[in-house]
Amino acid sequence: MDAMAGKQSFEADQLPQIIVFGPPTFYKSHDKEFSSKFRVLKPWQSQLPLPEFLTAQAKNIRAALCSGVFKLTASILRHLPSLELVVSGSVGLNHIDLLECRRRGIAVATASTLYSGDVAELAVGLLLDVLRKISAGNRFVRNGLWLKQGDYYPLGSKLEGKQVGIVGLGSIGQEVAKRLEPFGCTISYHSRNRKLSVSYKFQPNIHQLATTSDILIICCALNEETRHMINRDVLLALGNEGVIVNVARGAIIDERELVWCLEKGEIAGAGLDVFENEPYVPQELRVLDNVVLSPHVAVLTVEASRDFYELASGNLEAFFSNQPLLSLVPNE
Repeated sequence: MDAMAGKQSFEADQLPQIIVFGPPTFYKSHDKEFSSKFRVLKPWQSQLPLPEFLTAQAKNIRAALCSGVFKLTASILRHLPSLELVVSGSVGLNHIDLLECRRRGIAVATASTLYSGDVAELAVGLLLDVLRKISAGNRFVRNGLWLKQGDYYPLGSKLEGKQVGIVGLGSIGQEVAKRLEPFGCTISYHSRNRKLSVSYKFQPNIHQLATTSDILIICCALNEETRHMINRDVLLALGNEGVIVNVARGAIIDERELVWCLEKGEIAGAGLDVFENEPYVPQELRVLDNVVLSPHVAVLTVEASRDFYELASGNLEAFFSNQPLLSLVPNE
């Protein structure tokens, strides 16, 4: 595939044009920098329905910047006949129709390992919050219950020495493991393949991983194999003292079964940054004191935002200059 065209002039009146898909907040913090390098088409500024807007304005667009929450479907891609490159704002690519991109010869660039440390930090933060009841304690104090009920407060649990099972030992999973080692945690993992570069115990079966773990941390990609991989059987295997943390994708956990297990006391708690039908979060999860909720913000740090701008603009400049992409997703 010839994904690159000849080198173009970067004069102000001849800047290469891109389109941005996603909420304005995805792009806003680096609007000025992107606009200094590219002519940016912003569909959210138009009152036209997206298909009509694309037909009228985007027939010649060759490159797109796409947030991780925007569904870049085959039907949308059909309105972009000249598209040759999609730069994704996320590590996971389940929001992009990769089969259609491959069929069309559209190159896809990902955020690669850019966010791994940021996501791992939030995973550990959610875990500590659930175990030590930090958010619940905050509500206890703010609502005046400490004054009313005296020193009574439910016991938390320490992280030190826990058996932690990591589901998906890619770059994020390995960063999580690295941060848990100083707590004296014993790490095991389940992944598509055994990682020969690590000493952690490999569990080829997700049920066995849950059975041998105090904590499960979900770091894997969402696909047909992993959708609802964490079902009732796995949660029951984790046990009534077990905690689950999800910083991957909501649909990896069967959310209805998670609610049932939490309400029945079949697991001890959950820390969730992602949900099946975002931004909808079940009321049952919102009222449970042993659940810590976060609005899918694991990658949203000032530092990650700056680094993503550098990577995304680097990919786009490479594309328009007929150079290799910085984080090309290989065809599989």
